[in-house]
Amino acid sequence: MNDALIGLTLAAEGPELPTINDFLLPQIIFPGTPFAMDRIILVRVLATAIMLIVLGVTAARVKLIPGRWQAAVEWVLDFVRDQIVYQVMGENRGKRYVPMITTMFLTILVFNLCGIIPGFNIAATATITMPLVFAGWCFVQYWIAGIREKGLGAFLKDELFPKGVPAPIYILLTPIQILELMVIRPVSLTLRLFANMVSGHITVALCLAATQWFLIDGPNKIMAILGIGTFAAGLFMTLFEMLVACLQAFIFAMLTTAYINMSYPEAE
Repeated sequence: MNDALIGLTLAAEGPELPTINDFLLPQIIFPGTPFAMDRIILVRVLATAIMLIVLGVTAARVKLIPGRWQAAVEWVLDFVRDQIVYQVMGENRGKRYVPMITTMFLTILVFNLCGIIPGFNIAATATITMPLVFAGWCFVQYWIAGIREKGLGAFLKDELFPKGVPAPIYILLTPIQILELMVIRPVSLTLRLFANMVSGHITVALCLAATQWFLIDGPNKIMAILGIGTFAAGLFMTLFEMLVACLQAFIFAMLTTAYINMSYPEAE
């Protein structure tokens, strides 16, 4: 009787609503300390360490006549320099930003590819924090470049009061410019990377989860045929996520270069 009353009470209260803790990854290293790490932070640390070791060893063993690995690394570095930075800024101006854009491109690329590396299985950019850090870095450099080239007053004047616009229009245009400068551009840069990596990760996970259910856990063996289809879809989406990982690193680096270039007087 008491069990029945408890059951009726729970049913009346309805299902328990999820809290923010249900969406947070559990701490797996140093839990409860300032150095606590969940899975995605651990992936970032490991990916960064691996990238630094690989690049450091490559640089230490550089040869005048490069081997295949050195040639591949040099091709990536030349691609960022020539096809992204110099293509947008030109060589004279772009030399200042080659280290920054190369670091950003390689880090985002490696972090994105963690989503398809066995053992990691999650993109290190699949939470809002990391894309936001990169976007913040971009717009700090945007402000620094604009203030250095024009001075603070002239930079703000050009950003908030574009030339050639009738004075009454500034009443509407200036708030929009402030919103674009402080919110829209950084947020759009952040969300583009974050949303693409999260959606790809979820799609692959759903395909593989469906494959397990159809092939292993499903009640009907006939449904295993569907498991073959979902496995093929998961394989295709994994390859597609690899393409998206590379493409998003390229787009983020290209947009960062373009935004910084816009702060120079000639880019008006």
